[in-house]
Amino acid sequence: MTAIIQREIDALKQLSETTKPSRAPVMLDQQSMELATEERRQQRLLALTAALRRIEAGDYGFCLKCDGDIASGRLAVDPAVTLCIDCA
Repeated sequence: MTAIIQREIDALKQLSETTKPSRAPVMLDQQSMELATEERRQQRLLALTAALRRIEAGDYGFCLKCDGDIASGRLAVDPAVTLCIDCA
C-alpha cells in the first residue's frame, strides 16, 4: 500500500509542477478553476502523506472514529480513507 500511496503523491506533485507555467490566466474563471484544482491536489497530498504516517505508526486501516477495521476494498479504492463504512 505504501508504494501505491507514494506513486499517487509523486504524480500529484509532478502535475502541480507542470501546471505552474500555465497559471497565467486569460480569464478570471480559468484562474479560479485552476486555483480550485490546485487546492484539491494539495488536500489530496496532505491526506496521502497522513496515510503514509499512519502506516509507519502502525495505525493504518483503522477507523479514526470508532477504531474498527476499515475494509481492505475501501482502502484499495482510496488509500487515504480514514473512516470505516459505518462511520463515513
